[in-house]
Amino acid sequence: MLLLSAPLHAASLQAELVDGQGQPLANAVLSLHSEVAPVVAPAIAIMDQRSQQFAPTVLAVRSGTSVSFPNSDNIRHHVYSFSLAKRFELRLYQGTPSAPVIFDKPGVVVLGCNIHDWMLGYVYVTDDPWFAVSDAQGKLNLEQLPAGTYTASLWHPQA
Repeated sequence: MLLLSAPLHAASLQAELVDGQGQPLANAVLSLHSEVAPVVAPAIAIMDQRSQQFAPTVLAVRSGTSVSFPNSDNIRHHVYSFSLAKRFELRLYQGTPSAPVIFDKPGVVVLGCNIHDWMLGYVYVTDDPWFAVSDAQGKLNLEQLPAGTYTASLWHPQA
């Protein structure tokens, strides 16, 4: 665990994550916990399927978020998860299923496709109000952090 302190006013945190060999670490989730957390309304997020891959590979959301699973491919997919944080199944479909999936418990949800075994995606569900996923260059940005002390958590699919 890492403790971070923010200045006395709202600030941004910009980070560049690298692996043990100094290479950019993409798809890592950094979340910040504080004893004083804002009330955040439930959100809506999208986990698409493009070129027979989940897009993004890692999606980070706050508990209570509704996630839509559109299929932008011209073939059908069958999305599922057997993860403890959220078990669900979207049977063989094209387009967008009518109802989004609500991710109501924190944890890592591993996604698969029953038709395309190589498709693997992750939904990182957190109760922490501040979080971000690193891009292909290992960079991430957290905005509007109020003054205070934070506990940082870092997660990566291969950790």
